[in-house]
Amino acid sequence: MAVQNSDVAVAGHFAIDTIRLPSRSSPFVVLGGSVTYVSFVAKRLDAVVSIISKVGGDFPEAYIWLLREEGIDLSSVAKLANKQTTHFELGYSNDLSNRTLKLTSKAPRINVNNLPRSLQAKAVHIAPIAGEISYNVVKKLKSCAEVLSLDPQGLLRRFDKTGNVTQRSKVDKRLFSLVNVYKSSLDEITALTGQPDLTSAINAVHDFGVETVIVTLGAKGAVLSVEKTVYNIPPCSSRVFVDPTGAGDAFIGGFLTEYTRQKDSLWCACVGSAAASLVIEGIGPTFFGEKEEIYERARFVYEKEIKP
Repeated sequence: MAVQNSDVAVAGHFAIDTIRLPSRSSPFVVLGGSVTYVSFVAKRLDAVVSIISKVGGDFPEAYIWLLREEGIDLSSVAKLANKQTTHFELGYSNDLSNRTLKLTSKAPRINVNNLPRSLQAKAVHIAPIAGEISYNVVKKLKSCAEVLSLDPQGLLRRFDKTGNVTQRSKVDKRLFSLVNVYKSSLDEITALTGQPDLTSAINAVHDFGVETVIVTLGAKGAVLSVEKTVYNIPPCSSRVFVDPTGAGDAFIGGFLTEYTRQKDSLWCACVGSAAASLVIEGIGPTFFGEKEEIYERARFVYEKEIKP
């Protein structure tokens, strides 16, 4: 595979998502996966972005064309003609606060020998969605990155024979000695740590050796903890609330891109919040806003509610 020099590299499976929203009579089939949302936001902020992934022969050429048109490096995306892409069915409650998830097919795992021969990245984000990344892959990617970020959602999921999530799986704790930035939802961090409340769960992740912990809270914003100093990050206002899919991924995409530019962590979190507020205004990865709109929303939160 080709040599890559990236600001942000993202590792994990693409998905083909079937999204059912209560306001729509029929489902939408869209390009999905954390790698999609993270990379699109990073590109909106003018980062050099690459993706490490595997897809099947059913992965539409139109998606590849779209990603390339965005300027995303796909040289480490393997398309396997005789395999299937990871597919999810997503269903939302009437107020969009709860989601059901069903896995209907799964691409092969990403192995060490699938990684680029030479990758140098300011930040590598590990973004599995169905257990496709191992400790050895993360360890190898750590050697290529100035900053390693992890969203453990796909490592926590366990699926039954019909594809429904049955319970939380255990995560290899060795991962956290490699990680600089951790991001997850409240449900995920409490499941991961076994701690009953947000503060205890954040402290447990710090105790694993992670410097920066981000917990996204949906409509309530997010919590940023840097070496156990905690900040509440308010949500940015959205014009409409259409589809929450990918909001957390957009958050970390914005955060990491600014973080690679050695920006203040609070500012980085405001950019993440702004990116998330734009993504939810469209269905799937159809709307990310423009760079200045992201920064305008971030400045409003930073200057009005964050900055002393």
